[in-house]
This record gives sequence, structure tokens and C-alpha cells, in this order.
Amino acid sequence: MLKLNAAQLRNLQSSAINAQTKRLSKKKQIYIVLDNVLDTYNIGSVFRLADAVGAQKVILCGGSATPPNPRIKKASINTTEIVDWEYRDSALQAIQQLKTVVKELQVVAIEQSPQAVAYNQFDYVEPVCFVVGHESNGVSPEVLKIADAIVEIPMFGINISLNVMVSLAIVLYQAIAVIDKQLPKD
Repeated sequence: MLKLNAAQLRNLQSSAINAQTKRLSKKKQIYIVLDNVLDTYNIGSVFRLADAVGAQKVILCGGSATPPNPRIKKASINTTEIVDWEYRDSALQAIQQLKTVVKELQVVAIEQSPQAVAYNQFDYVEPVCFVVGHESNGVSPEVLKIADAIVEIPMFGINISLNVMVSLAIVLYQAIAVIDKQLPKD
């Protein structure tokens, strides 16, 4: 499998990233929806994370900035050129559209809520869509209503929450561990 370090990724020209590069990266049936995430460094970091876990696509929604954007590009170390992405007016619209294309899609919101279960106590399955929300307001209420599950990360200090990208990373790697255990052994 092709692996590039940060310097190599930063120096890639769009024309150098071709179908072969995308073909060589192993994709999981993971989709990431950013519901009005505003910080461009968070957005760029999510692209880098999406590449790291082999996500199918990042869907940017609402007020989320989109590539090309110099701050997104810097934080993503150019993975915006490798990870498939699209923009939708709302996360609700994005999820509804995704469900018409991806059958049996499990939608998991990462949010603090009375309905939430601990992220490490949930049974994730592929295909799965993770939704993270606005840095202050969280995932929109209409998305929480249609989510199959809401998971949260327990907080033991005085701070109420973690950074959007950090929360997503913790949950993604937990989900991959759960999903990988469900795969038949060769």
C-alpha cells in the first residue's frame, strides 16, 4: 500500500494525485458528515483523519468551509486531494441523500445527550456514517432525531467536551476495532 509522509503529501501537486493513488488506498465503508463545523483547522484535520482510517467520503455541510482553502489545505497536509468529499446545504440533507445510495447505513452522531451511550459500549457496523457538529452548538437537533445512535465520550475533568476532531478520532478508532472483530477470520 502506498504511504506518504507529511512532507511528501504537502509537496504533491493535484495533477500528481491520480486514480492509481486513490486505488491503492484501502477504503472502509465509513462516511463522515461535518454538521456546520466552522473551524477550518478542524475541517482540515478531519480530512487527514479520514485518510488515516480509509473513510469513503467527507461531507461538509452548512457553514463548513470547503476546499480549496489555504487553512484547510495546511491542516489536511493535502489530503483534501486524496479523500473524496462533497458539500451539502445541511447535514440532514446529506444523510438523507447518503441513505438512498448506501443501503443499511448506520448513522451515529457524536454528541453529548441524555440519549447518548458511551462510545465504547456501542456495536458499530459497516456501512456507518459519523456525524460531528458545530464546535459550540453540536449536532443539529434534526440530525439527532434521525440518528440510529448518539455516542459520547465521558469527561472526567471540568471541561465539558473535547475538540471535534479529537472526539471523532477516538470514536472512529473504537468503531474500527469493533467492526474488525466482526469480520470473518481468513
